[in-house]
Amino acid sequence: MKNYYLILLLTLMSFPAFSQDEPQDIDGTINKNEVKLNALYMVLGAFEGSYEYLLNDESGLGITLFIPFDKEVKDDINYYMSPYYRFYFGNKYAAGFFLEGFGMLNSTNWRRYEVVNESGTTIKQDNVTDFALGVGLGGKWVTKRGLIGEINFGVGRNLFNSTDYDNDFVSKLGITVGYRF
Repeated sequence: MKNYYLILLLTLMSFPAFSQDEPQDIDGTINKNEVKLNALYMVLGAFEGSYEYLLNDESGLGITLFIPFDKEVKDDINYYMSPYYRFYFGNKYAAGFFLEGFGMLNSTNWRRYEVVNESGTTIKQDNVTDFALGVGLGGKWVTKRGLIGEINFGVGRNLFNSTDYDNDFVSKLGITVGYRF
């Protein structure tokens, strides 16, 4: 009989060991919203902002919007919008190493060179819109106060217009800072 009490006592004592360290507000609610800004792209001449909603301690859904403001970046990319799903492998709530699956609606400028006559060539520029599917990976670190640091990389393949314009692949790269609230 003493063995049963001992097993019961050990079982009850082990329950707190399985609890998760969830980021909570002062009133006890879990912080599930994140806004982020890609600092790397800001330096290079483009705005990339993200919003992510955390579904639970190991997954989240988000969307990223990329808009260039530097002329050199605008010559190549008009914009992209990329919804994503992430699966986290870290010990903290929705942090640590992650794998990502994403879609990307992207618009690029494509230059065609056509020979008009023997004296010169003319450049025609087409705006090409396509949709890509891809995968990525990265790492996310979150402080107790909700500040976020993130590094990520992803690659995808355009599905529709890539054969006509030799624009097969897309990529995502980020050194991101943000806030969880």
